[in-house]
Amino acid sequence: MLQALADPVRLTILAALAEHGEVRCGGMELPVTKSTASHHFRVLRDAGVIETRVEGKHRINSLRREELDECFPGLLDAVLEGTRVAS
Repeated sequence: MLQALADPVRLTILAALAEHGEVRCGGMELPVTKSTASHHFRVLRDAGVIETRVEGKHRINSLRREELDECFPGLLDAVLEGTRVAS
């Protein structure tokens, strides 16, 4: 999981999900191509950081905050605080 959180693009995705709750894959501006963005979402999903549900043609992503806080208390908050400091 820490490897999944070590990439700046994935941290951008994480911060957007923390701020907005749910975000469509194409609903945020990322500095990468569409295929690379899909890769980053897949890495986060495979690591258990986010979950994705399908609504029609859209994939809606959200943080698995409760599960992460239960398994790794304080980790998500520390990572998110680090993204705010770095910005």
